Amino acid sequence: MTIPFTHPGEILLEEFVKPYGLTQKQLCDLLGVGIKTISEIYNQKRGITPVMAHKLAKLFGTTPEFWMNAQSCYELSIAYQKNKSEIDNIKKIA
Repeated sequence: MTIPFTHPGEILLEEFVKPYGLTQKQLCDLLGVGIKTISEIYNQKRGITPVMAHKLAKLFGTTPEFWMNAQSCYELSIAYQKNKSEIDNIKKIA
């Protein structure tokens, strides 16, 4: 059984925004983005783009790679879950 990865929007909200006591509006102002952008990230309707990864890294003292890796791992997990039987039928040759 594969454990699904956490969407980076949940990581952003739970591990960064809440501990800093930021409101959604404050975060938007700090990042220079609209409410819809952050709302969609929180609600897993939008992923982290490279530009957003840089903005979040700058704001929270992380790295852009942290955010892009979280997004990539999430997408790989979702893709595997959706295509598990097809992927599992592939036979290894090496």
